[in-house]
Amino acid sequence: MAAYGAKGMDGSVIKIALAGNPNSGKTTLFNFLTGSNQYVGNWPGVTVEKKEGRLKRTEASQDVIIMDLPGIYSLSPYSLEEVISRNYILQENPDVLINIIDGTNLERNLFLTTQLLELGIPVVVAINMMDVVNKSGDQINLERLAQHLGCPVLAISALKGTGIDEAVDRALAEAGKGKSGTGIAGKAIRSAGMLRFSPKVEETLSALETKMDATIYTPGAVPADQKRFYAIKIFERDLEFAKKYTLSGIEPLIKAAEDELGDDAESIITEERYRFIGQVIAASLKKKNRGAATVSDRIDRVVTNRFFALPIFAAVIFIIYFISVTTVGAWVTDWTNDGLFGEGWSFFGIAVPGIPVIVGNALEALGTADWLNSFILDGIIGGVGAVLGFVPQMLVLFFFLAALEACGYMARIAFILDRIFRRFGLSGKSFIPMLIGTGCGIPGVMASRTIENEQDRRMTVMTTTFMPCGAKLPIIALISGAVLGGAWWVAPSAYFLGIFSVIISGIMLKKTRAFSASPSPFVMELPAYHLPTMGNVLRSMLERGSSFIKKAGSVILVSAALIWFLSGFGFTPEGFGMVEDMNDGLLALIGSSIAFIFAPLGFGTWDATVATLTGLIAKENVVGTMGVLYGFAEVGEEGEEMWGVFAANFTVLSAYAFLAFNLYCPPCFAAMGAIRREMNNPKWTAFAIGYQLLFGYTIALVIYQLGSFFAGGGFGLGTFFGFAALALIIFLLVRRPSGKKDLAVKDGLRNAA
Repeated sequence: MAAYGAKGMDGSVIKIALAGNPNSGKTTLFNFLTGSNQYVGNWPGVTVEKKEGRLKRTEASQDVIIMDLPGIYSLSPYSLEEVISRNYILQENPDVLINIIDGTNLERNLFLTTQLLELGIPVVVAINMMDVVNKSGDQINLERLAQHLGCPVLAISALKGTGIDEAVDRALAEAGKGKSGTGIAGKAIRSAGMLRFSPKVEETLSALETKMDATIYTPGAVPADQKRFYAIKIFERDLEFAKKYTLSGIEPLIKAAEDELGDDAESIITEERYRFIGQVIAASLKKKNRGAATVSDRIDRVVTNRFFALPIFAAVIFIIYFISVTTVGAWVTDWTNDGLFGEGWSFFGIAVPGIPVIVGNALEALGTADWLNSFILDGIIGGVGAVLGFVPQMLVLFFFLAALEACGYMARIAFILDRIFRRFGLSGKSFIPMLIGTGCGIPGVMASRTIENEQDRRMTVMTTTFMPCGAKLPIIALISGAVLGGAWWVAPSAYFLGIFSVIISGIMLKKTRAFSASPSPFVMELPAYHLPTMGNVLRSMLERGSSFIKKAGSVILVSAALIWFLSGFGFTPEGFGMVEDMNDGLLALIGSSIAFIFAPLGFGTWDATVATLTGLIAKENVVGTMGVLYGFAEVGEEGEEMWGVFAANFTVLSAYAFLAFNLYCPPCFAAMGAIRREMNNPKWTAFAIGYQLLFGYTIALVIYQLGSFFAGGGFGLGTFFGFAALALIIFLLVRRPSGKKDLAVKDGLRNAA
């Protein structure tokens, strides 16, 4: 890599911000530039991920900070990501912007570029995926593109690492020039390539700038070279700027321009930008086969086909979960449980003991008390080890999900399911949070902020956690491995049952007055297919896996210790103290008092009840609790874990009902907190949690009671309630919408307006 420059002209650290559309290769470029020198957190006050790092490989580069801004399509405040990116650029004032553009989709990407150029900050445009462009036979004239835009334009390939050295060198050079205003990004030169609107718009913007000078412009309040950007946003009636800057007499100016040009202000600016972009593309892009189908188009004809899309999607998900939970993931997990958290391994005749054996021998040699031995082996190792034993399966699953996302197929899944969701009153936008929720429910719930329709957003918040997240995978693996003999169908069925639960919830809720609005439109860009970068896929896998392991080392550790204490201590004839039988402990007393609630679901034992309750703290606790109660860390004569005792307390139906309830009942406390923040209303929060609890209970009841009946278990009171619950669900699905008449009236008034 080239020897990058170091500090700015004043000796300060140089800040480079990466800005671009989603799927433009921005994150791939960021990972290439920073390597392991990056820091991941959240932007202040929100859960949107914040990534920054130092330029790697040279000592001088330690003075260069790279900020990876959220992927956005514009600087308008339609989404939280756009607000964050715009606020960072305006408030933090980076030294230079590198605008990453997908070379295969210039028109869409240049829309953001035209706005970045108005910010008065040096901009370097990096045309990414140039290898794909050249392979297709298309030609982009970089010199002409630079002349029209008035900023440096370079070709790169973030995937292959070509052209990046030159782009960063040019960005660092522009950072110094931009401050002095003498470089190509300087005000004098950039104004020649600045996008100029129609005469009427320019006249209005000039009048607005004059009013800004008289009203809000003070040194430092609005930088002189950003006045045009501020004027454009005020012209567009941007709410963020309207709240900050109140200018008297501007509405007549804007209204006059709208009347003369025959459109609203925002649409006028958008049309002007695309007119300019069309001129730029006509002068700088030469396509070999205009209108010819690309490789991605040909693939999409199959994978997004009306008839083949769903079977292909089902097959892909089945293969992923089959490999993750039943085959490769299960083999590694068994090896980990039997070795690391079991008796140990044998390598070339050399015995390597597992953690329980090593710790047990050490405690025996130290002569520690029995209660301390039990606390460490049964409480700490038994609880935490039971959860960590399933990490290999999670890593395999995260690897495949990251690969699907990186290659572009995940965007197709949202497109495919939009067809289904829309039939049931939901938008394809609702699937994006659910897709994110397969990793963790918290960012999944937060991702609902991109949904404009309030009813759709609330419904998405309520149903996103029905999708099996990473924390629920150990429960799926436990039921599949310990009770159902590693059955291949358990994990895929849990995923599809989650989608089914979202759909039937959407149908039922849409028929109520509170959720009866029409679904919001769903528009998204399908990125071109490309081979994922192995480094990025592995990094994504490790980031998700490390967050899970951190939780096991904190929340699960404390919970396991508490479970051990409550299960091992109780009231005896001699008083309060350690009990020999867990059935005499405090935990058994607590669980037995409420176990009757879950008896109709097939798992009305105190231990299953307690595991379910601790799952509300963190879903991993379900497995951790079972690990403590069933002595996961204890090693038998043959080195076998004690999961057989756990399996003996369940049948196939009761185990699957136990799984269903823990998948669809309210999520962990942290996710509930996210739901509360997104609902921003105590009543809506209570309704969401109550609905999840009732829905999970009902699904588990139907599975166990009707399954037992059709398996020849006879008809009883529980069977009656099972059929009644199913009848209620069917009624709610087919009944006439209560708000249909009101909705029709509202639509009629809206159309008339």
